[in-house]
Amino acid sequence: MTDDALILKTIIDTAHDHFFIVAPDGHIRDVSPGAAAVYGMSCEELCATSVQRLEAEGVLTPSVSLEVIRTGKPTQLVQHTGTGRRVIAQAHPVFQGERLIAVVSRSMDLTDLQLLQQEYALLQRRFSEHLRRGHAIESESGLQGGLQEQELGHLEVKSQLMGEVALLLKRVAPTDATVLMLGESGVGKTAFARQLHRWSSRKEGPFIDVNCAAIPESLFESEMFGYCQGAFSGAAPGGRKGLIEQAEGGTLFLDEIGELPLSVQTKLLKTIQDGSITRLGDRAPRRVDFRLVVATNQDLSARVEEGLFRLDLYYRLNVIPVTLPPLRERREDIPGLVERQLARLNRRYGRDKMLARDVWQALMGWEWPGNVRELENVMERAWLASDDVIQAREVLPSRQVPAAAAPEASGQVTSPTFFPSAVAAGAATEEIGRASDDSRSVTGSRNTAEELWASPGRGDGEGLKETLARVEREILADCCRTLSSTYAIAERLGISQPSVVRKLRQHGLRIG
Repeated sequence: MTDDALILKTIIDTAHDHFFIVAPDGHIRDVSPGAAAVYGMSCEELCATSVQRLEAEGVLTPSVSLEVIRTGKPTQLVQHTGTGRRVIAQAHPVFQGERLIAVVSRSMDLTDLQLLQQEYALLQRRFSEHLRRGHAIESESGLQGGLQEQELGHLEVKSQLMGEVALLLKRVAPTDATVLMLGESGVGKTAFARQLHRWSSRKEGPFIDVNCAAIPESLFESEMFGYCQGAFSGAAPGGRKGLIEQAEGGTLFLDEIGELPLSVQTKLLKTIQDGSITRLGDRAPRRVDFRLVVATNQDLSARVEEGLFRLDLYYRLNVIPVTLPPLRERREDIPGLVERQLARLNRRYGRDKMLARDVWQALMGWEWPGNVRELENVMERAWLASDDVIQAREVLPSRQVPAAAAPEASGQVTSPTFFPSAVAAGAATEEIGRASDDSRSVTGSRNTAEELWASPGRGDGEGLKETLARVEREILADCCRTLSSTYAIAERLGISQPSVVRKLRQHGLRIG
């Protein structure tokens, strides 16, 4: 056996992933030892058969190698094995000239991924506890207040949730670690990415903001990596720097990273690993130095399972994941955001408008499905539609104004459905309301306010916050008994899946 063959055999035998080397006719030439446990057959048995037969017998379904043999292109998909496992499989063709001589595939057991996710969740929980302890110490010494006043000038952070996010970003800013920002559309991921850049040692460099969903796939490679003169018809004389090169010495922010085409994902992964890029039409690599921050409102792990996102790129990006909660879960931030937007509009249009008293009740009671972006747009529309004083009817149209802010036909005002004191209880009120509306009408509710307040489970001295927390736990416990996943619970309650995970952890609940 030659030296190269011995090296290759050592790589295959010691790799964590499970390798198959398949001939063009589908017969298996070699497999790594770990494949035996995943597919339920010994290495000798696997090497004595073909991928066509394995697929026909249900040992693996579908065969990623067969797909590559059919198409001649690299493929990634989720396989189901005869042992009841799910694996992510990738396969690449090996050509000699134009002739296919082999297919090399590798697979990773999703059980391993789930274990890694559980370990990460444990580490994240411990880190969050550490942050809370540090937050308490800094608050006692007055440092936290100084941080918010001096360092968070570009952000409106009043809630504890967002305070922890800001503190985490402040601590990782001096490093070049990749940050993955998660959260619904409009929660402020771009604003926090910019603030991270301002805190970093690269603050004097450029901040390049790229919306991956806004660039057509046909132009993506040339826009991201640049091109040389003559690379294609219509190329600019002298070529052009790509967005990655433009971020030299600064921060590259890729928003909507989940929309990145698979072909570009491969090149981005190589750039992250090697620290270099190759322009379109060029052969010489160019060194690049930038800090990468990415954001998405999608579940990247689910896209990995669907074969729409590379697993190895997901690992590269998921270094410092930061989840920004929706605005409805941090209502304490609403007043500061409203005041900042009002001041901004007054400066822009040269007027000094004010908010009527009833506006606050409408703003605090609204669900804000579009989060901070919706809040800013609503405020601008109301500012333009009002005279000197902005009224509630101008902030939210009549069909949107909560019952708390809408007068009855008789002219009398109904009791508010949202009380400012409930803000301190977090998002419990909205989830209780949603879960209740899902199963019964408000007027025919089994659990009226009086029944909840006087229920047997209520302990002596239990206040509003404790009651809301107890009822929230009961709702979540019931969902855990009847639903099979955190995604199903999130859909039932109308909240995000990360919120469900956080609240289950908070209440010590598990599904099943």
